[in-house]
Amino acid sequence: MTEQGAAIVVTPGTVSLDELARVLAGAPVVLDPSFWPRVEAAAKIVAKAAQAATPVYGINTGFGKLASKRIPPDQTALLQRNLIVSHCCGVGQPTSEPIVRLMMALKIVSLGRGASGVRCAVIEQLQAMMARGVTPLVPQQGSVGASGDLAPLAHMTAVMIGEGQAIVDGQVVPGGEALASAGLVPLTLGPKEGLALINGTQFSTAYAISGVLRAFGLARAALVTGALSVDAAMASTAPFRPEIQALRGHAGQIAAAATLTALLEGSDIRLSHLEGDERVQDPYCLRCQPQVAGAALDLIAQAARTLIVEANAVTDNPLVLVETGEIVSGGNFHAEPVAFAADAIALALSEIGAISERRIATLVDPTLNFGLPPFLTPDPGINSGFMIAEVTAAALYAENKQRAAACSIDSTPTSANQEDHVSMAAHAARRLSDMADNLAAILGIELLVAAQGITLRAPHATSGPLAAVIAALREQVPALDADRYMAGDLAKAAALVEADALPATALTALPSDPFPRLDERSA
Repeated sequence: MTEQGAAIVVTPGTVSLDELARVLAGAPVVLDPSFWPRVEAAAKIVAKAAQAATPVYGINTGFGKLASKRIPPDQTALLQRNLIVSHCCGVGQPTSEPIVRLMMALKIVSLGRGASGVRCAVIEQLQAMMARGVTPLVPQQGSVGASGDLAPLAHMTAVMIGEGQAIVDGQVVPGGEALASAGLVPLTLGPKEGLALINGTQFSTAYAISGVLRAFGLARAALVTGALSVDAAMASTAPFRPEIQALRGHAGQIAAAATLTALLEGSDIRLSHLEGDERVQDPYCLRCQPQVAGAALDLIAQAARTLIVEANAVTDNPLVLVETGEIVSGGNFHAEPVAFAADAIALALSEIGAISERRIATLVDPTLNFGLPPFLTPDPGINSGFMIAEVTAAALYAENKQRAAACSIDSTPTSANQEDHVSMAAHAARRLSDMADNLAAILGIELLVAAQGITLRAPHATSGPLAAVIAALREQVPALDADRYMAGDLAKAAALVEADALPATALTALPSDPFPRLDERSA
Protein backbone atom coordinates (compact mmCIF):
# COMPACT_ATOMS: atom_id res chain seq x y z
CA MET A 1 0.00 0.00 0.00
CA THR A 2 1.55 3.32 -1.10
CA GLU A 3 0.52 6.94 -0.80
CA GLN A 4 -0.99 8.41 -3.98
CA GLY A 5 1.25 11.46 -4.24
CA ALA A 6 1.01 15.13 -3.31
CA ALA A 7 -2.51 16.17 -2.36
CA ILE A 8 -4.40 19.14 -3.74
CA VAL A 9 -5.63 21.51 -1.03
CA VAL A 10 -9.23 22.23 -2.02
CA THR A 11 -11.03 25.40 -0.98
CA PRO A 12 -14.79 24.79 -1.18
CA GLY A 13 -16.46 27.43 -3.31
CA THR A 14 -13.43 28.05 -5.50
CA VAL A 15 -12.39 24.60 -6.71
CA SER A 16 -11.38 24.78 -10.38
CA LEU A 17 -11.74 22.51 -13.39
CA ASP A 18 -7.97 22.25 -13.55
CA GLU A 19 -7.88 20.90 -9.99
CA LEU A 20 -10.63 18.41 -10.78
CA ALA A 21 -8.75 17.29 -13.89
CA ARG A 22 -5.74 16.60 -11.65
CA VAL A 23 -7.94 14.47 -9.39
CA LEU A 24 -9.01 12.44 -12.44
CA ALA A 25 -5.31 12.01 -13.20
CA GLY A 26 -4.74 10.51 -9.75
CA ALA A 27 -4.14 13.32 -7.24
CA PRO A 28 -5.77 13.02 -3.79
CA VAL A 29 -7.28 16.03 -2.04
CA VAL A 30 -7.35 17.54 1.43
CA LEU A 31 -9.67 20.20 2.76
CA ASP A 32 -8.38 23.74 3.25
CA PRO A 33 -7.72 23.83 7.05
CA SER A 34 -9.54 27.14 7.42
CA PHE A 35 -12.83 25.27 6.88
CA TRP A 36 -12.49 22.85 9.79
CA PRO A 37 -13.99 25.19 12.44
CA ARG A 38 -17.14 25.70 10.37
CA VAL A 39 -17.46 21.95 9.79
CA GLU A 40 -17.25 21.32 13.53
CA ALA A 41 -19.73 24.09 14.32
CA ALA A 42 -22.33 22.55 12.02
CA ALA A 43 -21.70 19.11 13.55
CA LYS A 44 -22.43 20.47 17.03
CA ILE A 45 -25.76 21.85 15.84
CA VAL A 46 -26.71 18.42 14.51
CA ALA A 47 -25.57 16.65 17.68
CA LYS A 48 -27.77 18.95 19.75
CA ALA A 49 -30.77 18.36 17.48
CA ALA A 50 -30.33 14.59 17.77
CA GLN A 51 -30.90 14.81 21.51
CA ALA A 52 -33.88 17.16 21.32
CA ALA A 53 -37.56 16.25 21.41
CA THR A 54 -38.37 18.15 18.22
CA PRO A 55 -38.30 15.91 15.13
CA VAL A 56 -35.69 16.91 12.57
CA TYR A 57 -35.67 15.03 9.27
CA GLY A 58 -32.92 12.48 8.87
CA ILE A 59 -31.43 13.20 12.30
CA ASN A 60 -33.99 11.70 14.64
CA THR A 61 -36.51 10.50 12.05
CA GLY A 62 -36.67 7.93 9.28
CA PHE A 63 -36.04 8.80 5.65
CA GLY A 64 -38.17 9.61 2.62
CA LYS A 65 -41.70 8.29 3.08
CA LEU A 66 -40.65 7.10 6.56
CA ALA A 67 -39.89 10.62 7.78
CA SER A 68 -42.78 10.48 10.26
CA LYS A 69 -41.08 7.64 12.18
CA ARG A 70 -39.30 9.00 15.25
CA ILE A 71 -35.91 7.49 16.14
CA PRO A 72 -34.70 7.57 19.78
CA PRO A 73 -31.22 9.04 20.48
CA ASP A 74 -29.68 5.67 21.35
CA GLN A 75 -30.52 4.33 17.89
CA THR A 76 -29.17 7.14 15.69
CA ALA A 77 -25.92 5.30 14.93
CA LEU A 78 -27.87 2.19 13.91
CA LEU A 79 -30.18 4.38 11.84
CA GLN A 80 -27.26 5.78 9.85
CA ARG A 81 -25.61 2.38 9.39
CA ASN A 82 -28.86 0.82 8.20
CA LEU A 83 -29.39 3.71 5.81
CA ILE A 84 -26.09 2.96 4.10
CA VAL A 85 -26.35 -0.81 3.76
CA SER A 86 -30.01 -0.67 2.68
CA HIS A 87 -29.15 1.81 -0.06
CA CYS A 88 -26.30 -0.30 -1.49
CA CYS A 89 -28.51 -1.45 -4.36
CA GLY A 90 -26.32 -0.57 -7.32
CA VAL A 91 -26.04 -2.95 -10.26
CA GLY A 92 -23.99 -3.19 -13.42
CA GLN A 93 -20.32 -2.75 -14.17
CA PRO A 94 -18.01 -1.01 -11.68
CA THR A 95 -17.44 2.69 -12.14
CA SER A 96 -13.88 3.44 -13.23
CA GLU A 97 -11.48 4.28 -10.42
CA PRO A 98 -10.76 7.86 -11.63
CA ILE A 99 -14.48 8.67 -11.61
CA VAL A 100 -14.94 7.20 -8.11
CA ARG A 101 -11.98 9.17 -6.80
CA LEU A 102 -13.40 12.34 -8.31
CA MET A 103 -16.73 11.54 -6.66
CA MET A 104 -14.94 11.23 -3.32
CA ALA A 105 -13.15 14.53 -3.88
CA LEU A 106 -16.40 16.28 -4.75
CA LYS A 107 -17.98 14.91 -1.57
CA ILE A 108 -15.06 16.29 0.46
CA VAL A 109 -15.62 19.71 -1.15
CA SER A 110 -19.36 19.61 -0.47
CA LEU A 111 -19.06 18.47 3.15
CA GLY A 112 -16.22 20.93 3.65
CA ARG A 113 -18.57 23.87 3.14
CA GLY A 114 -19.75 23.28 6.71
CA ALA A 115 -23.45 23.07 5.93
CA SER A 116 -23.93 19.30 6.17
CA GLY A 117 -23.41 18.75 9.89
CA VAL A 118 -20.83 15.95 9.68
CA ARG A 119 -17.87 15.68 12.02
CA CYS A 120 -14.36 16.34 10.77
CA ALA A 121 -13.69 12.60 11.12
CA VAL A 122 -16.00 11.87 8.18
CA ILE A 123 -14.04 14.10 5.82
CA GLU A 124 -10.76 12.80 7.22
CA GLN A 125 -11.81 9.23 6.41
CA LEU A 126 -12.45 10.15 2.78
CA GLN A 127 -9.15 12.00 2.58
CA ALA A 128 -7.22 9.08 4.03
CA MET A 129 -8.85 6.58 1.66
CA MET A 130 -7.91 8.72 -1.33
CA ALA A 131 -4.36 9.20 -0.09
CA ARG A 132 -3.81 5.49 0.58
CA GLY A 133 -5.36 4.07 -2.57
CA VAL A 134 -8.62 2.66 -1.18
CA THR A 135 -11.21 3.13 -3.93
CA PRO A 136 -14.77 1.93 -3.25
CA LEU A 137 -16.26 -0.38 -5.85
CA VAL A 138 -19.31 1.55 -7.09
CA PRO A 139 -21.72 -0.14 -9.54
CA GLN A 140 -22.66 2.21 -12.37
CA GLN A 141 -26.42 1.78 -12.34
CA GLY A 142 -29.09 2.56 -9.79
CA SER A 143 -29.36 6.36 -9.49
CA VAL A 144 -32.19 8.47 -10.88
CA GLY A 145 -30.45 11.71 -9.88
CA ALA A 146 -33.09 13.06 -7.53
CA SER A 147 -32.68 12.51 -3.79
CA GLY A 148 -29.03 12.52 -4.60
CA ASP A 149 -27.11 9.70 -6.23
CA LEU A 150 -28.25 7.44 -3.41
CA ALA A 151 -27.09 3.97 -4.47
CA PRO A 152 -23.67 4.98 -5.88
CA LEU A 153 -22.86 7.17 -2.88
CA ALA A 154 -24.03 4.43 -0.51
CA HIS A 155 -21.50 2.04 -2.07
CA MET A 156 -18.82 4.69 -1.52
CA THR A 157 -19.89 5.21 2.10
CA ALA A 158 -20.13 1.49 2.82
CA VAL A 159 -16.37 1.14 2.55
CA MET A 160 -15.91 4.03 4.97
CA ILE A 161 -17.74 2.00 7.63
CA GLY A 162 -16.04 -1.29 6.77
CA GLU A 163 -18.79 -2.70 4.58
CA GLY A 164 -19.08 -3.19 0.81
CA GLN A 165 -16.16 -3.72 -1.51
CA ALA A 166 -13.13 -1.68 -2.55
CA ILE A 167 -10.36 -1.80 -5.12
CA VAL A 168 -6.85 -1.84 -3.67
CA ASP A 169 -3.82 -2.25 -5.94
CA GLY A 170 -6.13 -3.43 -8.71
CA GLN A 171 -7.78 -6.14 -6.59
CA VAL A 172 -11.38 -6.23 -5.32
CA VAL A 173 -11.42 -6.83 -1.56
CA PRO A 174 -14.03 -6.48 1.23
CA GLY A 175 -14.36 -2.94 2.57
CA GLY A 176 -13.11 -3.81 6.06
CA GLU A 177 -10.06 -5.57 4.64
CA ALA A 178 -9.34 -2.58 2.38
CA LEU A 179 -9.38 -0.20 5.34
CA ALA A 180 -7.14 -2.49 7.40
CA SER A 181 -4.61 -2.77 4.57
CA ALA A 182 -4.41 1.03 4.57
CA GLY A 183 -4.05 1.30 8.33
CA LEU A 184 -7.56 2.69 8.74
CA VAL A 185 -10.45 1.64 10.97
CA PRO A 186 -14.16 1.62 10.10
CA LEU A 187 -15.98 4.85 10.86
CA THR A 188 -19.02 4.83 13.15
CA LEU A 189 -21.47 7.29 11.66
CA GLY A 190 -23.04 9.93 13.88
CA PRO A 191 -26.38 11.70 13.50
CA LYS A 192 -27.14 12.69 9.89
CA GLU A 193 -23.71 11.62 8.65
CA GLY A 194 -24.91 8.70 6.55
CA LEU A 195 -27.61 10.89 5.04
CA ALA A 196 -25.11 13.66 4.29
CA LEU A 197 -22.85 11.19 2.52
CA ILE A 198 -25.47 9.62 0.25
CA ASN A 199 -27.52 12.75 -0.46
CA GLY A 200 -25.85 14.75 -3.21
CA THR A 201 -25.01 14.82 -6.90
CA GLN A 202 -21.35 13.84 -6.72
CA PHE A 203 -21.64 10.61 -8.76
CA SER A 204 -23.46 12.33 -11.63
CA THR A 205 -21.24 15.39 -11.39
CA ALA A 206 -18.04 13.33 -11.48
CA TYR A 207 -19.12 11.61 -14.68
CA ALA A 208 -20.26 14.91 -16.20
CA ILE A 209 -17.01 16.70 -15.35
CA SER A 210 -15.02 13.88 -16.93
CA GLY A 211 -17.36 14.17 -19.91
CA VAL A 212 -16.98 17.91 -20.33
CA LEU A 213 -13.18 17.73 -20.11
CA ARG A 214 -13.04 14.94 -22.68
CA ALA A 215 -15.56 16.69 -24.94
CA PHE A 216 -13.50 19.87 -24.97
CA GLY A 217 -10.30 17.98 -25.76
CA LEU A 218 -12.04 16.14 -28.60
CA ALA A 219 -13.47 19.41 -29.94
CA ARG A 220 -9.92 20.77 -30.17
CA ALA A 221 -8.76 17.60 -31.92
CA ALA A 222 -11.65 17.90 -34.38
CA LEU A 223 -10.34 21.29 -35.49
CA VAL A 224 -7.09 19.59 -36.48
CA THR A 225 -8.73 16.69 -38.30
CA GLY A 226 -11.13 19.14 -39.93
CA ALA A 227 -8.25 21.27 -41.18
CA LEU A 228 -6.55 18.16 -42.55
CA SER A 229 -9.74 17.27 -44.39
CA VAL A 230 -9.92 20.75 -45.92
CA ASP A 231 -6.50 20.29 -47.50
CA ALA A 232 -7.14 16.68 -48.48
CA ALA A 233 -10.29 17.79 -50.31
CA MET A 234 -8.55 20.87 -51.76
CA ALA A 235 -11.36 22.93 -50.25
CA SER A 236 -11.51 26.69 -49.90
CA THR A 237 -10.42 28.50 -46.75
CA ALA A 238 -12.38 31.64 -47.64
CA PRO A 239 -15.31 30.58 -45.42
CA PHE A 240 -12.95 30.84 -42.43
CA ARG A 241 -12.21 34.54 -42.93
CA PRO A 242 -12.63 36.51 -39.69
CA GLU A 243 -14.98 39.05 -41.28
CA ILE A 244 -17.58 36.33 -41.83
CA GLN A 245 -17.40 35.14 -38.24
CA ALA A 246 -17.52 38.67 -36.82
CA LEU A 247 -20.76 39.36 -38.66
CA ARG A 248 -22.40 36.58 -36.65
CA GLY A 249 -20.58 37.15 -33.38
CA HIS A 250 -20.56 33.77 -31.61
CA ALA A 251 -17.37 33.35 -29.61
CA GLY A 252 -16.95 29.66 -30.40
CA GLN A 253 -17.40 30.23 -34.13
CA ILE A 254 -14.83 33.02 -34.14
CA ALA A 255 -12.34 30.86 -32.22
CA ALA A 256 -12.89 27.80 -34.42
CA ALA A 257 -12.36 29.76 -37.64
CA ALA A 258 -9.21 31.40 -36.29
CA THR A 259 -7.81 27.99 -35.38
CA LEU A 260 -8.61 26.49 -38.78
CA THR A 261 -7.01 29.47 -40.50
CA ALA A 262 -3.85 29.20 -38.43
CA LEU A 263 -3.56 25.47 -39.05
CA LEU A 264 -3.87 25.89 -42.83
CA GLU A 265 -1.63 28.93 -43.18
CA GLY A 266 1.19 28.30 -45.64
CA SER A 267 -0.33 25.22 -47.27
CA ASP A 268 0.93 24.67 -50.81
CA ILE A 269 -2.18 22.58 -51.49
CA ARG A 270 -4.32 25.58 -50.62
CA LEU A 271 -2.32 27.87 -52.90
CA SER A 272 -2.39 25.36 -55.77
CA HIS A 273 -6.10 25.76 -56.50
CA LEU A 274 -6.74 29.43 -55.77
CA GLU A 275 -7.16 29.96 -59.51
CA GLY A 276 -8.97 27.79 -62.04
CA ASP A 277 -10.96 25.77 -59.51
CA GLU A 278 -14.37 25.25 -61.08
CA ARG A 279 -16.07 24.58 -57.73
CA VAL A 280 -18.04 27.53 -56.38
CA GLN A 281 -18.75 26.22 -52.88
CA ASP A 282 -17.65 23.25 -50.82
CA PRO A 283 -19.97 20.84 -48.98
CA TYR A 284 -21.22 22.04 -45.62
CA CYS A 285 -19.06 19.52 -43.72
CA LEU A 286 -16.00 21.47 -44.91
CA ARG A 287 -17.37 24.98 -45.32
CA CYS A 288 -19.49 25.20 -42.14
CA GLN A 289 -16.89 23.92 -39.71
CA PRO A 290 -16.66 27.21 -37.76
CA GLN A 291 -20.42 27.29 -37.33
CA VAL A 292 -20.76 23.68 -36.16
CA ALA A 293 -17.54 23.30 -34.20
CA GLY A 294 -18.02 26.76 -32.73
CA ALA A 295 -21.54 26.01 -31.56
CA ALA A 296 -20.25 22.80 -29.94
CA LEU A 297 -17.46 24.72 -28.19
CA ASP A 298 -19.96 27.25 -26.85
CA LEU A 299 -22.25 24.47 -25.61
CA ILE A 300 -19.38 22.70 -23.89
CA ALA A 301 -18.27 25.96 -22.24
CA GLN A 302 -21.77 26.60 -20.92
CA ALA A 303 -21.95 23.08 -19.52
CA ALA A 304 -18.56 23.58 -17.87
CA ARG A 305 -19.83 26.74 -16.16
CA THR A 306 -22.76 24.81 -14.73
CA LEU A 307 -20.62 21.91 -13.58
CA ILE A 308 -17.99 23.99 -11.82
CA VAL A 309 -20.77 25.64 -9.81
CA GLU A 310 -22.14 22.18 -8.98
CA ALA A 311 -18.70 20.89 -8.03
CA ASN A 312 -18.49 23.60 -5.36
CA ALA A 313 -22.07 23.21 -4.15
CA VAL A 314 -23.65 21.74 -1.03
CA THR A 315 -26.17 19.23 -2.35
CA ASP A 316 -27.33 17.12 0.59
CA ASN A 317 -30.41 17.53 2.80
CA PRO A 318 -31.30 18.86 5.32
CA LEU A 319 -28.79 21.69 5.47
CA VAL A 320 -27.28 23.33 8.54
CA LEU A 321 -27.30 27.13 8.62
CA VAL A 322 -24.46 27.78 11.03
CA GLU A 323 -25.17 31.51 11.36
CA THR A 324 -28.70 30.97 12.68
CA GLY A 325 -28.33 27.48 14.14
CA GLU A 326 -31.19 26.19 11.98
CA ILE A 327 -31.50 22.86 10.20
CA VAL A 328 -33.61 23.34 7.08
CA SER A 329 -34.94 20.85 4.55
CA GLY A 330 -34.61 21.72 0.86
CA GLY A 331 -33.99 20.17 -2.51
CA ASN A 332 -30.35 20.82 -3.44
CA PHE A 333 -29.91 17.09 -4.08
CA HIS A 334 -32.03 17.32 -7.24
CA ALA A 335 -29.55 16.98 -10.10
CA GLU A 336 -31.46 18.83 -12.83
CA PRO A 337 -28.57 21.25 -13.54
CA VAL A 338 -26.22 18.31 -14.01
CA ALA A 339 -28.70 16.49 -16.23
CA PHE A 340 -29.16 19.53 -18.45
CA ALA A 341 -25.39 20.04 -18.68
CA ALA A 342 -24.81 16.38 -19.54
CA ASP A 343 -27.53 16.49 -22.20
CA ALA A 344 -25.82 19.52 -23.73
CA ILE A 345 -22.44 17.78 -23.75
CA ALA A 346 -24.02 14.77 -25.42
CA LEU A 347 -25.38 16.99 -28.19
CA ALA A 348 -21.95 18.49 -28.75
CA LEU A 349 -20.26 15.07 -28.87
CA SER A 350 -22.85 13.81 -31.33
CA GLU A 351 -22.61 16.78 -33.68
CA ILE A 352 -18.82 16.90 -33.72
CA GLY A 353 -18.92 13.26 -34.78
CA ALA A 354 -21.69 13.86 -37.29
CA ILE A 355 -19.81 16.46 -39.28
CA SER A 356 -16.54 14.52 -39.00
CA GLU A 357 -18.23 11.44 -40.44
CA ARG A 358 -19.47 13.51 -43.38
CA ARG A 359 -15.93 14.74 -44.05
CA ILE A 360 -14.70 11.15 -44.03
CA ALA A 361 -17.45 10.14 -46.46
CA THR A 362 -16.58 13.05 -48.73
CA LEU A 363 -12.91 12.13 -48.90
CA VAL A 364 -13.46 8.47 -49.80
CA ASP A 365 -16.09 9.22 -52.48
CA PRO A 366 -14.52 9.78 -55.94
CA THR A 367 -17.50 11.90 -56.99
CA LEU A 368 -16.81 14.36 -54.16
CA ASN A 369 -13.09 14.23 -53.33
CA PHE A 370 -11.82 16.29 -56.29
CA GLY A 371 -9.57 13.83 -58.05
CA LEU A 372 -8.54 11.41 -55.34
CA PRO A 373 -8.88 7.65 -56.03
CA PRO A 374 -11.90 5.73 -54.71
CA PHE A 375 -11.56 5.02 -50.98
CA LEU A 376 -8.11 6.63 -51.11
CA THR A 377 -6.26 3.51 -52.22
CA PRO A 378 -3.65 3.85 -54.99
CA ASP A 379 -4.88 0.62 -56.59
CA PRO A 380 -8.69 0.45 -56.20
CA GLY A 381 -10.47 -2.74 -57.07
CA ILE A 382 -7.93 -5.21 -55.81
CA ASN A 383 -7.79 -2.97 -52.72
CA SER A 384 -10.76 -1.60 -50.73
CA GLY A 385 -8.74 1.09 -48.95
CA PHE A 386 -10.75 3.03 -46.38
CA MET A 387 -14.14 1.72 -47.54
CA ILE A 388 -15.06 -0.01 -44.27
CA ALA A 389 -13.27 2.48 -42.04
CA GLU A 390 -15.86 4.97 -43.26
CA VAL A 391 -18.62 2.48 -42.48
CA THR A 392 -17.23 2.11 -38.95
CA ALA A 393 -17.32 5.89 -38.53
CA ALA A 394 -20.95 5.87 -39.67
CA ALA A 395 -21.79 3.11 -37.20
CA LEU A 396 -20.17 4.99 -34.31
CA TYR A 397 -21.88 8.23 -35.24
CA ALA A 398 -25.24 6.42 -35.38
CA GLU A 399 -24.66 5.11 -31.85
CA ASN A 400 -23.83 8.59 -30.59
CA LYS A 401 -26.86 10.07 -32.32
CA GLN A 402 -29.10 7.56 -30.56
CA ARG A 403 -27.42 8.24 -27.22
CA ALA A 404 -27.78 12.00 -27.61
CA ALA A 405 -31.51 11.91 -26.88
CA ALA A 406 -32.27 14.00 -23.79
CA CYS A 407 -32.24 12.04 -20.54
CA SER A 408 -33.40 14.96 -18.41
CA ILE A 409 -36.98 14.82 -19.71
CA ASP A 410 -37.46 11.18 -18.66
CA SER A 411 -38.71 11.56 -15.10
CA THR A 412 -40.38 8.74 -13.20
CA PRO A 413 -41.82 8.80 -9.66
CA THR A 414 -39.91 6.82 -7.00
CA SER A 415 -39.97 6.14 -3.24
CA ALA A 416 -43.74 5.76 -2.92
CA ASN A 417 -44.27 9.04 -4.80
CA GLN A 418 -42.31 11.06 -2.23
CA GLU A 419 -39.68 11.63 -4.92
CA ASP A 420 -42.12 12.27 -7.73
CA HIS A 421 -39.85 14.14 -10.15
CA VAL A 422 -36.31 13.00 -10.89
CA SER A 423 -33.54 14.24 -13.18
CA MET A 424 -31.96 11.06 -14.57
CA ALA A 425 -28.64 12.92 -14.31
CA ALA A 426 -26.71 9.72 -13.68
CA HIS A 427 -27.88 8.24 -16.98
CA ALA A 428 -27.20 11.52 -18.76
CA ALA A 429 -23.65 11.76 -17.43
CA ARG A 430 -22.64 8.09 -17.59
CA ARG A 431 -23.29 7.79 -21.33
CA LEU A 432 -20.77 10.57 -22.02
CA SER A 433 -17.89 8.15 -21.46
CA ASP A 434 -19.04 5.81 -24.21
CA MET A 435 -19.92 8.71 -26.49
CA ALA A 436 -16.46 10.22 -26.04
CA ASP A 437 -14.89 6.84 -26.82
CA ASN A 438 -16.91 6.70 -30.04
CA LEU A 439 -16.01 10.25 -31.02
CA ALA A 440 -12.31 9.63 -30.45
CA ALA A 441 -12.56 6.67 -32.82
CA ILE A 442 -14.42 8.72 -35.45
CA LEU A 443 -11.83 11.49 -35.31
CA GLY A 444 -9.08 8.88 -35.46
CA ILE A 445 -10.58 7.58 -38.71
CA GLU A 446 -10.76 11.11 -40.07
CA LEU A 447 -7.12 11.59 -39.12
CA LEU A 448 -6.14 8.48 -41.11
CA VAL A 449 -8.31 9.34 -44.11
CA ALA A 450 -7.32 13.00 -44.32
CA ALA A 451 -3.63 12.23 -43.90
CA GLN A 452 -3.90 9.68 -46.72
CA GLY A 453 -5.64 12.22 -48.92
CA ILE A 454 -2.96 14.83 -48.32
CA THR A 455 -0.25 12.27 -49.08
CA LEU A 456 -1.97 11.56 -52.41
CA ARG A 457 -1.86 15.29 -53.26
CA ALA A 458 1.92 15.19 -53.71
CA PRO A 459 3.93 16.99 -54.95
CA HIS A 460 1.76 19.65 -53.32
CA ALA A 461 2.33 19.82 -49.56
CA THR A 462 0.18 20.83 -46.65
CA SER A 463 1.01 23.47 -44.03
CA GLY A 464 3.79 23.11 -41.48
CA PRO A 465 1.47 22.45 -38.50
CA LEU A 466 -0.55 19.84 -40.39
CA ALA A 467 2.60 18.23 -41.80
CA ALA A 468 3.85 17.84 -38.23
CA VAL A 469 0.61 16.10 -37.27
CA ILE A 470 0.90 13.71 -40.21
CA ALA A 471 4.52 12.99 -39.31
CA ALA A 472 3.49 12.11 -35.76
CA LEU A 473 0.81 9.80 -37.14
CA ARG A 474 3.27 8.15 -39.51
CA GLU A 475 5.52 7.24 -36.59
CA GLN A 476 2.78 4.82 -35.59
CA VAL A 477 0.71 4.19 -38.71
CA PRO A 478 2.25 4.09 -42.22
CA ALA A 479 0.39 5.34 -45.26
CA LEU A 480 -1.98 2.79 -46.78
CA ASP A 481 -0.30 1.53 -49.96
CA ALA A 482 -2.22 -1.76 -50.05
CA ASP A 483 -4.91 -3.38 -47.95
CA ARG A 484 -3.84 -4.64 -44.54
CA TYR A 485 -5.34 -5.49 -41.15
CA MET A 486 -6.70 -2.08 -40.13
CA ALA A 487 -8.16 -2.44 -36.62
CA GLY A 488 -4.79 -1.69 -35.08
CA ASP A 489 -4.40 1.43 -37.22
CA LEU A 490 -7.77 2.72 -36.05
CA ALA A 491 -6.91 2.06 -32.41
CA LYS A 492 -3.56 3.89 -32.66
CA ALA A 493 -5.16 6.89 -34.37
CA ALA A 494 -7.92 7.07 -31.75
CA ALA A 495 -5.30 6.96 -29.00
CA LEU A 496 -3.48 9.93 -30.54
CA VAL A 497 -6.76 11.84 -30.62
CA GLU A 498 -7.62 10.94 -27.04
CA ALA A 499 -4.17 11.91 -25.76
CA ASP A 500 -4.58 15.49 -27.07
CA ALA A 501 -1.57 14.78 -29.31
CA LEU A 502 -2.99 16.53 -32.38
CA PRO A 503 -3.18 20.10 -31.00
CA ALA A 504 0.08 19.57 -29.09
CA THR A 505 1.91 18.45 -32.23
CA ALA A 506 0.45 21.23 -34.38
CA LEU A 507 1.60 23.79 -31.80
CA THR A 508 5.23 22.80 -32.37
CA ALA A 509 5.00 24.40 -35.81
CA LEU A 510 2.83 27.42 -34.91
CA PRO A 511 4.12 30.82 -33.80
CA SER A 512 1.35 31.15 -31.19
CA ASP A 513 -1.45 29.07 -29.73
CA PRO A 514 -4.69 29.57 -31.71
CA PHE A 515 -6.69 26.81 -29.98
CA PRO A 516 -9.76 27.62 -27.87
CA ARG A 517 -9.32 27.37 -24.11
CA LEU A 518 -11.73 26.33 -21.40
CA ASP A 519 -10.33 28.86 -18.97
CA GLU A 520 -11.48 29.56 -15.42
CA ARG A 521 -13.01 32.91 -16.30
CA SER A 522 -15.61 31.25 -18.50
CA ALA A 523 -15.86 27.97 -16.62
